[in-house]
Order: sequence, then C-alpha cells, then structure tokens
Amino acid sequence: MIIVNKKHFSIPQICDSGQCFRLNPKDCEKKEYELIAGDNFLSIQIQDEKVIFECSEEEYTNIWESYFDLATDYTDYLSMIHEDEYLGNAADFGSGIRILRQDLWEMIVTFILSQQSNIPRIKKMIEAISEKYGTEKRTKEGNSYYAFPTAEQLSKATEEELRGLKLGYRSKYLCKTAKMVSEQIVNLEKIKKLPYDEARKEFLKLSGIGGKVADCICLFALHHLDAFPVDTHIQNVLETQYSGQFPFEKYRGCAGVMQQYIFYYDLKALKEEK
Repeated sequence: MIIVNKKHFSIPQICDSGQCFRLNPKDCEKKEYELIAGDNFLSIQIQDEKVIFECSEEEYTNIWESYFDLATDYTDYLSMIHEDEYLGNAADFGSGIRILRQDLWEMIVTFILSQQSNIPRIKKMIEAISEKYGTEKRTKEGNSYYAFPTAEQLSKATEEELRGLKLGYRSKYLCKTAKMVSEQIVNLEKIKKLPYDEARKEFLKLSGIGGKVADCICLFALHHLDAFPVDTHIQNVLETQYSGQFPFEKYRGCAGVMQQYIFYYDLKALKEEK
C-alpha cells in the first residue's frame, strides 16, 4: 500500500478529464476506483486529502509515479496564469488534473475510437476490444480483467469482427493501423524519441488519424506538453474567449496542461450551470 499525499492530484477529476478511459469508479460511496493501464491493474481509494494505491513500493516507483506524473509540481503551471479570468476559473475548477503518461499504442487505438463519440461510448468500445482480443489477467485478489490488446493481437481482427463490436466506421481505420504498427511500417519505438512536431507528422501517416487525434496521442502518451488538441469544446472556447487564437507563446511548454483545464471546465462546470 502506498499513500500519496500530493497537492493538485484528483482521481475523480482525472477520471472525467477525457484522457483516460479505463479508470473507473468501483464504489462511489467508499471512493474506490479501479484502473487498467496496458496489462497493469491498480486499486485506488481516496481518504480525505490522501490517495491510497494498493501496490508495492516497487510497482509505484516503476509504473504509477510516472503514469500520474507525480514527480511534477503542478503549482508551477497554475502560477503561470495571470490576467485571464476564464483560464483562471478553469484551472481552479480542475486543479487536480494531471497529464498522464500512458502507453503509446493504447492511446493510438483509444483516440481513433474517440472520434465522433462520447466518454461512456468510448469506454464501452475499449472494453469490448480488450475482452475480445486482450489477454485475460488476474488481480491479486484473483479477479479477472483484460489487458489492452497489443498491435499484434488487434492485427488479427477483421473489419467485420470489429464492426460486430459496434466500432462502426472506425473498424476500417483500426484494422489498417494495427497492421501498419505490427508490421513495423510505422515504428512506435522510434517515434517515442522524436520531438513533438516530428512525432505528430508520423502519427498522421496512420489510418484514421488527423490533427486533433495526433495531438491527443502526443499529449497523453508521449507527454509533449505543447500539444493542444482542438475538439468542438476547445474550438468553442477559442472563439468565445480568445478571438479564435489561444496565447501559445505565454504557455510555451505547458499549453497541453491548460487545454485539459479548459476541456474539463467546459465539459463539467459550464454544462452543469446550463
């Protein structure tokens, strides 16, 4: 068991931030969550200001500390916000969000599936392909869960099979991309070493990936914090609050963090007010 007492670290906010789709509440009353990341499983419990990870110190050090970006002081990002009432409100509302370091292949598939969809549906599609093609694993308590399928595992799926899992038109993209990655036509290990602009160009070579999806992958897998995915939520905010142009120069090196504050604020706080 590892007790994490970090400022600006909220599991509920991260769960609803639209960057991670296999982090789910297990028992809302007890404030318990479960996370599957790749083939790893983590039980999480929230007690007051503390977050409790049910894992060994070795597992925490090797996996979860980096995954949740817990070595970074997000106070530094928050302190950069000056004379911007909207972004200040957004950051205050979602100050517990962190940019996760997730598995690259999992993020490629996840954000191909995310197109023209919503969070609950994305979660269902991910669970469907994991149960169909992923490897069955066991928690320490002996409960079953499914690892995220590898590129090799997904490359064996047919478009018809994927459509049967209700992936719709995304099935075609997923089949082509899985083959390109499994056959090393696009080398993910090499992409991990590239700077943001070059990595983004490589992702655009994959089937079904445009600019917004490429930016999501760069931000949520490779931790390129200059990536700034623009979906309908963000586009609306840019037009109404920033005359169509976000002040990137002001937030160089952390624009992606600001994007998450904006996205979460627009998705949760403003929609609740309406």
